[in-house]
Amino acid sequence: MPGMENGSSNASRAEEIKNQANEAFKAHKYGQAIDLYTQAIELNSQNAVYWANRSFAHTKLEEYGSAIQDATKAIEVDPKYSKGYYRRGAAYLAMGKFKEALKDFQQVKRISPSDPDATKKLKECEKAVMKLKFEEAISVPESERRSVADSIDYHTIDVEPQYSGARIEGDVFTLDFVKKMMDDFKNQKFLHKRYAFQIVLQMRDMLRALPSLVDIEVPDVSHLTVCGDVHGQFYDLINIFELNGLPSEENPYLFNGDFVDRGSFSVEVILTLFAFKCMCPSAIYLARGNHESKSMNKIYGFEGEVRSKLTETFVELFAEVFCYLPLAHVINQKVFVVHGGLFSVDGVKLSDIRAIDRFCEPPEEGLMCELLWSDPQPYPGRGPSKRGVGLSFGGDVTKRFLQDNNLDLVVRSHEVKDEGYEIEHDGKLITVFSAPNYCDQMGNKGAFIRFEAPDLKPNIVTFSAVPHPDVKPMAYANNFLLQSLFPSRRQAEKWLGVSF
Repeated sequence: MPGMENGSSNASRAEEIKNQANEAFKAHKYGQAIDLYTQAIELNSQNAVYWANRSFAHTKLEEYGSAIQDATKAIEVDPKYSKGYYRRGAAYLAMGKFKEALKDFQQVKRISPSDPDATKKLKECEKAVMKLKFEEAISVPESERRSVADSIDYHTIDVEPQYSGARIEGDVFTLDFVKKMMDDFKNQKFLHKRYAFQIVLQMRDMLRALPSLVDIEVPDVSHLTVCGDVHGQFYDLINIFELNGLPSEENPYLFNGDFVDRGSFSVEVILTLFAFKCMCPSAIYLARGNHESKSMNKIYGFEGEVRSKLTETFVELFAEVFCYLPLAHVINQKVFVVHGGLFSVDGVKLSDIRAIDRFCEPPEEGLMCELLWSDPQPYPGRGPSKRGVGLSFGGDVTKRFLQDNNLDLVVRSHEVKDEGYEIEHDGKLITVFSAPNYCDQMGNKGAFIRFEAPDLKPNIVTFSAVPHPDVKPMAYANNFLLQSLFPSRRQAEKWLGVSF
């Protein structure tokens, strides 16, 4: 019968396309893999494998909201398909939603009771939920919480005679100190905790005094360089400075959030950026990203790295200082720079952003959340976020925001781009991302933007990744999450149903 023949033909063609998608996934071309899985789904939407595999690809692009939707669809198609629950649990886990993840891993265990991987994941998730409940039980109300900085006096910390690293003489941060510190970091040496405390505590005082929206004035014939996410890729940060010069009053930078997590040299990155700011406040501007938060740092490696390289006290101190980072910048009253994006409502003015009380962990909704989490979309209007937090906004939203605030351009970061940048919304929005070969697997370039006054025409410079010591991304992260998001070759083959 013709109908049966068409159905069989569609199913066969869908399987061919799925195999092509698996090859794209294997090559780390996750966007291409998503497009191919979508074609397979359009031909045969009743195959749970296609939905689960597309969910996996979304997860690799940090599109956890979309990953959850696809995994849920896989479960609807086949309620006994354990990989659907696994993929959804991994996406919930990546968002820090441990309780939701636990339910899915419990279901995986029920479906596959003899699967050792499922048993291990369930135990790890149960531990994470128990730890979360314990932390909630002993937490102190915000109004009663004392700053950890009050308990730190770095002057009383002795520096051992055998310490040969960088030293701060008195209270003055010199370029020689910063260069020596960077050289030590390049050679995988650590900064003494006395000086690390001095840097972070001085940054705390400086950042607290700043508004939530910082105005930057670039004089005529001068310039400002805007960098996107660095994500703990210290050796690529050093390469930016080699390509474009060290930060100084004459060569200022704006780093647009997500300094830490993912990459395993986040301590080196944050101390370098903070030290330059202490040396010369006008040499470097720093904005908060969605990864400058406790929940992200707990999952994606920074918290573990700080414990390993510094001390537990620094975990609390960085968490506090991150809350003082400004949320956005405006260059010469014309270029709006923010980590994530725009808003769920029209009519937001710069004065509304200035009025945000930012001294807190990022909320799950509202202006502050949207500044840190939102993403542009190619079609008009607004839509749900593919990340599961914030929203997607179209070119019409960008145009109205710029008109309402007499601005010319939005610059944001937050998303890995193949070329390190992307120009969207009729040239009115630029995404810049400065972590090349993100997580040692994406193969993307990095980029930065130089704005020259007075015309502020963006000059985009791209660059490739440089070698770094053999320390894997997320080396200090929760091992459970690491295995979920960065599976071994064998695990990936098992989950996708393909041999790489």
